[in-house]
Amino acid sequence: MTALPDPPRLSACIITLNEADRIDACLESLAFCDDILVVDSGSTDGTRERAAAKGARVIERAFDGYRAQKDFAVKSARHDWVLCLDADERVTPQLRASIERARDAGFAGAAGFRCARLTHYFGAPLRHGNAYPDRVLRLFDRRRGGWRDAREIHEHASVDGAVAMLAGDLDHAAYRSLADQLARLERYARLMAQHMHATGRRARIINIVLNPFWRFVRGYVLRGGFLDGWRGLVFAYVEANYVRQKFIKLWLLEHGQAL
Repeated sequence: MTALPDPPRLSACIITLNEADRIDACLESLAFCDDILVVDSGSTDGTRERAAAKGARVIERAFDGYRAQKDFAVKSARHDWVLCLDADERVTPQLRASIERARDAGFAGAAGFRCARLTHYFGAPLRHGNAYPDRVLRLFDRRRGGWRDAREIHEHASVDGAVAMLAGDLDHAAYRSLADQLARLERYARLMAQHMHATGRRARIINIVLNPFWRFVRGYVLRGGFLDGWRGLVFAYVEANYVRQKFIKLWLLEHGQAL
């Protein structure tokens, strides 16, 4: 009787900067992977030491962009099939079971797999609005894809070939506090404005006024964000404000102003 081939080996890739309070849970959820790689960009809070204590390989690399850092991690993985997570994400038991079933089948018929990302916000999950289901491509064959988008912010992976959907959620503990969220989104708005400016995108008054309004209406009303209660309202409002900041910063860059 012909022996069945061994299932493909799987590498997990995580990029970090000062994630000591969250890295343990992330790595523990990846215990089923054959190789766990953490690429750290200069943490000063013990992140690297905690990751190494959990059995991860740790590489230090100066940060030159989210996409570039993740691309480096994928290329430094030991195996061709890679699972990419942020330090504030965890593979749930249902998602793990789904990944293991796909791996046992040789990841047949797909170059990559998406899963729904479930964001936890001020103590409860957001199950509606623009927050969920946030279908992200995180498991893929690096020989057929990767972090190839030219944009360094709001980066996403892509593959050449079919993409399948996995059952189960990827838990996302996105923000430590409102101050953390506001600071992070201000940074993202600045980086996005710089990217848009560099690629020739222009801001108009209508973008500053209507785009944030549309983001709020789409998420809070049309996609049912109101069903998440006060958390859904806060999330939708802060998200709309991010859009406003992005276009204001682009407007300033067009007029030769410093951000």
